[in-house]
Amino acid sequence: MEFKETITKEELSEMPTQHFEGEIIVINRPEEVDRAVQYLNEFAFLGFDTETRPSFKKGEVHKVALLQLSTNEKAFIFRLSQFDLTNSLIKLLSNPKIAKAGAAIRDDIKALQINRHFKPAGFVELQDVAQKLGINSFSLKKMSAIVLGFKISKAQQLSNWEAPELNEPQLIYAATDAWISYKLYEEFIKAQQ
Repeated sequence: MEFKETITKEELSEMPTQHFEGEIIVINRPEEVDRAVQYLNEFAFLGFDTETRPSFKKGEVHKVALLQLSTNEKAFIFRLSQFDLTNSLIKLLSNPKIAKAGAAIRDDIKALQINRHFKPAGFVELQDVAQKLGINSFSLKKMSAIVLGFKISKAQQLSNWEAPELNEPQLIYAATDAWISYKLYEEFIKAQQ
C-alpha cells in the first residue's frame, strides 16, 4: 500500500473531522484499574497516549495527568492526577507481547516513569513506522489524514487535564488521540503485509 508523503494545509482543511465514538471509561481510583487492565490484556495491540497539564511558566513541570489506552471499541482514561501507576498498569506497560502504539512516545514514557519507574516494553513509535512507509508528516493529525482519510481536532490540547471533573470535549479529545494511534497501527500492519 502506498501512502502520500505529506499533506498540505489546504488538503487538511478540506478533510472531514472524526473522533472516537466508542465507550469512554474514566478510571478515577486505583481499585478500578485491575478490571480495566484485565480487559486490555486480551488485545495484541493498543493505542497509547498521555496528557499533561500545560505549563505556561518557565521551569514549571507537571506530572502526567492522564494515561489513555484504547482498543477500537473502548478507550480507558486513567486519571494519574488522582493516583500513581498501579502494579497491574506497570505490568501492562512492561509487557513486550502487547504492542502499545503512539506518536512521539519517548517523552510520554519518560514522564510516566517520573510517576513510578518501570521497564517499558512493547512500545511502537508510529512516526518511525510512518517514515518506513514513506510518510514524512508525523503529527497525529497529519498521519490520520494521510492514512485514514480524516482529520482530528486538537482544540482541547492545552486544557487543564488535572481539573476535578473532565468535561465531555476533554474526554473525547483524550480518547480520540489513543484511538487514532490504534487505528494508524492497524493500517500500518495491513500495509506491511
